[in-house]
Amino acid sequence: MVDSTDEERWAAVDRYIVGHLVPTDDALDAALVASAEAHLPQINVAPNQGKLLALLAQSAGARKVLEIGTLGGYSTIWLARALPAGGRVVTLELSPVHADVARANIARAGLAGLAEVRVGPALETLPQLLEEGAGPFDFVFIDADKMNNPEYWSWAMRLVHRGSVVVVDNVVRQGRILDASSADQDVLGTRLLFETIAADGRVSATALQTVGSKGYDGLAIALVTADL
Repeated sequence: MVDSTDEERWAAVDRYIVGHLVPTDDALDAALVASAEAHLPQINVAPNQGKLLALLAQSAGARKVLEIGTLGGYSTIWLARALPAGGRVVTLELSPVHADVARANIARAGLAGLAEVRVGPALETLPQLLEEGAGPFDFVFIDADKMNNPEYWSWAMRLVHRGSVVVVDNVVRQGRILDASSADQDVLGTRLLFETIAADGRVSATALQTVGSKGYDGLAIALVTADL
């Protein structure tokens, strides 16, 4: 069992890491403040996690990024900043309120020309992207409702190419993914996601457990290794 002492230590270590390796940033800080003032859920990635996403996108040489789950645009800003000139982020958000906050945060960061926020259920906007020929995307970040992660994965695989990287957040669920008898839809969706990825011969993937200011969770990282 995780106790409060563990969580305090994890958060303190995150602060130590951020203090040394993630410089203070006015636009990112303002995005967090604006999201809190708009009463958005405080479930954005941590600063060191945001920088990890940016480093992964840069390492993949990403020019086109797809994000499923915008919230207040905090991770969107990290990803947009990782792009070279002419790059583009398309981010999908269910809530019009969250989308408005995200657009304002992205504009404040000077990235309105790089990031497009689309509103609506992702299982409706993803097919639209495919129909429009918006892909292929070089990097995909999935961080939306967990019960639909297997479907998000399936759509993402229609919108990528060999060499693309797909990252899925919150895949450990405080260790509850071990409970095969769980009735929790987020746990069930996550377990099915693991099964789906494991059966997908087009990718090489792994997952990591994480602890920090966001508690105990984890992320999956997959490299597309086959022509699609």
